[in-house]
Amino acid sequence: MRFLIWYLILINIITWIIYGLDKWKARRGKWRVPEKTLLLLALAGGSIGALAAMVMFHHKTHKARFYIGVPLILILECVIGAVVWWKLSA
Repeated sequence: MRFLIWYLILINIITWIIYGLDKWKARRGKWRVPEKTLLLLALAGGSIGALAAMVMFHHKTHKARFYIGVPLILILECVIGAVVWWKLSA
């Protein structure tokens, strides 16, 4: 369980940094992080970091796959987490 907590902390920090880096690159017309990569980071457990970065950096907030997809991924991850926690505590 401790490993999972550390993994989630780390993946969310990494996701937040990469979303911020992508926004920085977008403002400067530089090479961008592919959208698929950004969404995969959210799916890998980084949805909180992705959502925080979207709000803080105003990044990808006009693209439906992000302003709808990332919150849905977060909800899905919360449901899965609740089910796993419930099964382990039973």
